[in-house]
Amino acid sequence: MTSLRVIGLASGTSMDGIDAAVAELRLTGGTIELIPLGHQEITYPGELRAALLGVLAPAGGTAAELCRLEAEVGTAFAAAAEGLHAEHGAGLVVTLGQPVHREGPAALRLGQPVRIAGRTGLPVVSVPGGHDVGAALDRLWLAGAAEPVAAVDLGSAAGLTVVGPDRPALAFDTGPGTVLLDAAARMISDGVWQRDVDGELASQGSVRPDLLDALLADVYYVKSTPKFATTGYFHAGYLRTALEGIPYVPAVDLLATLVGLTAVTVADACRAHDAGRVIVSGGGVHNPALIAALRRALDPVPVLTSDELGLPTGAKEAYAAALLGFQTWFGTPDRPAAWITPGREPLRLPEPITTAATDLRVPVTAAGL
Repeated sequence: MTSLRVIGLASGTSMDGIDAAVAELRLTGGTIELIPLGHQEITYPGELRAALLGVLAPAGGTAAELCRLEAEVGTAFAAAAEGLHAEHGAGLVVTLGQPVHREGPAALRLGQPVRIAGRTGLPVVSVPGGHDVGAALDRLWLAGAAEPVAAVDLGSAAGLTVVGPDRPALAFDTGPGTVLLDAAARMISDGVWQRDVDGELASQGSVRPDLLDALLADVYYVKSTPKFATTGYFHAGYLRTALEGIPYVPAVDLLATLVGLTAVTVADACRAHDAGRVIVSGGGVHNPALIAALRRALDPVPVLTSDELGLPTGAKEAYAAALLGFQTWFGTPDRPAAWITPGREPLRLPEPITTAATDLRVPVTAAGL
């Protein structure tokens, strides 16, 4: 048996902060076992979050701003890794950095791994922006299911991975996840609110068919897969344009309609690929109005959260990072393209493993696949 304790670090384009997780990973034969040991979300300081939001498309940022943020994000990630290492101990850190722009499958991520290595003393694996870490985990985690299973990441965009018997795994973005909901919350509150907490306002409204139809007319939804929502495609200006020519929409109805948009587009994509079960994760899971709408749109297809299957919803991407770091460290044939930054000690990699993993198992405390 090959084993390693790994810290995974990730953040999304909502710029809330850093998702940090630590896991024990073990490889026996073709099976990787991932045992979650703990996770936490470290909130960005207000000034850093504002600066990061300021460089997102369509606003964009200068080279000077990106250089400064590269260093500041690296320092924040290093502090997060140091905290988990002090509590749990680890042999490796994996960082996905802070994405600030996505163009198709490629992404620009900030955060200097050398700062993490310097602060923790551990070697650091950093994964290029073009690698879809969530989909890589899903392909192993859902392998062997008797029917097609869809894993949905309800982040800023809604990412979908479909894994099924006798078919290649497919990963793409169905459209907006929470990005338009958050943009609407800021619009209606003049920037005071960052989101509709717990979907409280959306649950009081009704879907406006005229606005929903206008939003669904976007060409994005008829593009062939795989497709990815470029950073800055769905944003506040996009929403204002969609509202032009639509009679007055109360705030609660606006939010309810945007909840409906995400639910309908995710459900349509799941059905198009014959998903017999849907597993959701990401920040949108904490919006009861969104999850209720998704369950209605997918009925009778069951919708589970990744929590129910052993993977914490808010830290799934961080655990995915840990998995990819484990594969990189041991040189498995299915490892991603990645960089390794040495820690305090000279870098000594183990003998490469020549057999690719066939599945991933996570201890399950509730229902299972």
